[in-house]
Amino acid sequence: MWGKMMQDGQFDRENFNIGPSMPSSPGETLCAAVSASAWVEPHGKCTIAFALAWSSPKIKFSKGSSYHRRYTKFYGISERAAVDLVHDALTNYKHWEEEIEKWQSPILEDIRLPEWYKFTLFNELYFLVAGGTVWIDSSSPSADVKSDQDPPIKVESKNIKVTEAEMNCRHSTGFEHTSTSGCNSSTGVGLKQNGSSTIPRKKRSCKHFSHHLKTEDQLDGNEDVGRFLYLEGVEYIMWCTYDVHFYASFALLELFPKIELNIQRDFAKAVLSEDGRKVKFLAEGNYGIRKVRGAVPHDLGTHDPWNEMNAYNIHDTSKWKDLNSKFVLQVYRDFAATGDMAFGIEVWPAVRTAMEYMEQFDRDDDGLIENDGFPDQTYDAWTVHGVSAYCGCLWLAALQAAAAMAQRLGDKFFAETCKTKFFSAKSAFEKKLWNGSYFNYDSGSSSNSKSIQADQLAGQWYTSSSGLGPIFDEFKTRSSLQKIFDFNVMKVKGGRMGAVNGMHPNGKVDESCMQSREVWTGVTYAVAANMLLAGMEEEAFTTAEGIFIAGWSEEGFGYWFQTPEGWATNGHYRSLIYMRPLAIWSMQWVLSPPKAIIEAPKINMMDRIVISPATFSLSLPETRVRKIANKTACFGNSSLQCTC
Repeated sequence: MWGKMMQDGQFDRENFNIGPSMPSSPGETLCAAVSASAWVEPHGKCTIAFALAWSSPKIKFSKGSSYHRRYTKFYGISERAAVDLVHDALTNYKHWEEEIEKWQSPILEDIRLPEWYKFTLFNELYFLVAGGTVWIDSSSPSADVKSDQDPPIKVESKNIKVTEAEMNCRHSTGFEHTSTSGCNSSTGVGLKQNGSSTIPRKKRSCKHFSHHLKTEDQLDGNEDVGRFLYLEGVEYIMWCTYDVHFYASFALLELFPKIELNIQRDFAKAVLSEDGRKVKFLAEGNYGIRKVRGAVPHDLGTHDPWNEMNAYNIHDTSKWKDLNSKFVLQVYRDFAATGDMAFGIEVWPAVRTAMEYMEQFDRDDDGLIENDGFPDQTYDAWTVHGVSAYCGCLWLAALQAAAAMAQRLGDKFFAETCKTKFFSAKSAFEKKLWNGSYFNYDSGSSSNSKSIQADQLAGQWYTSSSGLGPIFDEFKTRSSLQKIFDFNVMKVKGGRMGAVNGMHPNGKVDESCMQSREVWTGVTYAVAANMLLAGMEEEAFTTAEGIFIAGWSEEGFGYWFQTPEGWATNGHYRSLIYMRPLAIWSMQWVLSPPKAIIEAPKINMMDRIVISPATFSLSLPETRVRKIANKTACFGNSSLQCTC
């Protein structure tokens, strides 16, 4: 091929007329090339556009079904679709470039923003396409590929009484009955029962969906944006790792909000499901079940996503203290930002169930959850004892967000219950952790219990980003952030590396574990966004610039377009090409908040009713349950099968 080009300066056109191309045989290597020629006048110029496209219509997971990729909805599943793809690219690329420039220009031309910030903001988006992204057309698998799944595991369900209205599993229809749904139910899902029952007025069967039927959110062609997966990282191969998506999701919400809502729908369905298959947890060496009902899964799986979740098996994440709070906070933020009432109604049963599940971790009935003496949160090598700044603050924020969402959806009693619990929990949190200048790492007595954690105000970051009021007074918030800036940021290479996760109050890095001594890139961006929310603009950009200097600049470590999860103070990285650095878009979220967030109804946490101790639990008695939401649709032919 190269010999022909060197000899004649062009390729023969005979291949244009030899008929359809033939696929290669196993082991055979083929090559292809195109060339074009043009006449260019002296001092003239000529632009020749080349485009490359390929058609790979199916994605098959090693243990599960084969799905059609999203583009097949528009181009079909033939290998000849590549011809149409490349044609459209050549026809439309100039328009696409114009649209990209139109999108980027307001930020690039904003003289208030540092140049390094603009550079890093857009370049961190590489992960949305380089992070192992899978985007499928719908939940329907390719019909001609056999699904090699384990037998479905039935969910052990309990009776749930629903009053006022009833709906079948896909359409709103009036009913009143006692359901036995493990993952499909009305707002009463998971509520504690008082033993009473009700006689069905009009009972409808809710058949288990097969993969070849579409769920409700896929029936409307205008709203169907397919289903989306992206990896935690190329070294941690788990889809949509949720404790990390908590940070990264600002990018999707800002740029692809319907995709973000569908990810939340997937997790809402998962909350109400259970997978009873046994799993061994490596850190403790004990066994448990793969997915516990009421617990937010760590991830959507690896080998068979959506159907076999929680590929992570170091710890039992059903005992983690951050995932459920993060689910409630993300759902409320997305609900408030999009104003999508249908989304809010759809996922509300899962929100309530997630909140109720967490009550088991409040061991002293002060409204505040406690950690259990192992790394039971996203910092999965950093042990926590008692009340922790990170998980406790997330829980306070979740109570506030759940109250706000309940109020907007008309579930007033649940809103008031969350408010009451919030006051008790906040008082306990401040009493146990506030030391006058920041919140201690935890309430234990270990050598690092008084460490300064960079991420201690993660809950405050989320509520403020969602248009809710502050959790703590201004002094505590600014004092904590200033302490983080002075110690975690500026005492590490003069602020040129980002914020180290843990720092002792004597100014030495917390060396109690690998993660305490690391700088996490995404967490640093989140801390910077929190500083922006607190009006600390100079500190915010100085903090975030450390990630640019160490990761992206010429004087740094050379991590461009492969930003790792974190690095130690000597620059050694861990986990290249990682999801969490997309959190830089949380800074842009603060700088240019959506109108819906600015105008979001504010919930007054002080405006509350007195609730008797008998009803203090988030799990309400049946007599107080109102139908708020349609049922969350089942997963398809899945191990997470409902008994509806």
